[in-house]
Amino acid sequence: MKPGTPVLRSTRLLDQVRERIRYLHYSLQTEKAYLHWVRFFIRWHGRGGVMQHPREMGAAEVEAFLTMLATERQVSASTHNQALSALLFLYREVLGMDLPWLHGINRPTQKRRIPSVLTREEVASMFQFLEGELALLAKLLYGTGMRLMEGLRLRIKDVDFDRQVIIVREAKGGKDRVVMLPRSLAPALHEQLLRARAVWGADRQAQRGGVETPHALEQKYPKVGQTWAWFWLFPSPSFSVDPRSGVERRHHLFEERLQRAIKKAVTQAGICKPVSVHTLRHSFATHLLQAGTDIRTVQELLGHSDVSTTMIYTHVLKMAAGATASPLDALCTEGSAA
Repeated sequence: MKPGTPVLRSTRLLDQVRERIRYLHYSLQTEKAYLHWVRFFIRWHGRGGVMQHPREMGAAEVEAFLTMLATERQVSASTHNQALSALLFLYREVLGMDLPWLHGINRPTQKRRIPSVLTREEVASMFQFLEGELALLAKLLYGTGMRLMEGLRLRIKDVDFDRQVIIVREAKGGKDRVVMLPRSLAPALHEQLLRARAVWGADRQAQRGGVETPHALEQKYPKVGQTWAWFWLFPSPSFSVDPRSGVERRHHLFEERLQRAIKKAVTQAGICKPVSVHTLRHSFATHLLQAGTDIRTVQELLGHSDVSTTMIYTHVLKMAAGATASPLDALCTEGSAA
């Protein structure tokens, strides 16, 4: 194993993968994805009835599995890369096998796609068909450029009305950043705080367990998850069981609620573009650049590590502006003049 890496206590392979992922503080989504691919990899090679341990397999088996995904399953480049990352994690982090052939496996290149962006009129039209806290959440994502899970994971302490900012904690890449708090949403956010306070108060009166806190914070500060500051800004109306601890507690709103509402609102608004919740983030960046905001500022608001990632919106901007005239227009103009 790598120097300084603790010895695995689990004996079963999948439990070892889970143990190492949690030691490295990977997200629950990553844990589920990596376990899926490791299980799929082993079962696919054991489809003849003979299961092999990954230690007994090597470059040929890994490449055969990845080839199957690309040719038979026809998975996307991002899915292909995720499967490869899971297998590399298995061999390097769990089995401690940093073999030469691991470095020779090529990753498929992902094509840069120009994102779908709504006009301001289309955004306003879509918002007309959203109601309640889902409408507030959608407006907050568009007004700040936050990702869906960043908005859902907001705590009461992260909203600063005095400074008119929202603090996004542990975003993509484990980074924190600060975004603006749209002044037009301040009254609605105050009302949302009152609704969340009522839910929090009912939980305290019923002596329910507190909300989830990161990195075993409750071990250092007992019952911190029961405090108002750590409560969700958008709490779920029901309770759920924590998949890691097995504790029943109140989580934030389920992400699919907004996804389904957006899909329905887009249809009702008659918008004929591919639209998802993430389209609100793309529209936020494009509309800021259209208003003359510096690209470095947009980069910081979006939380991009490299400005080249933010530059994709300049291509969208050029398309939206229609700055370059088609030669066909000039030809038609000359023909009509003659």
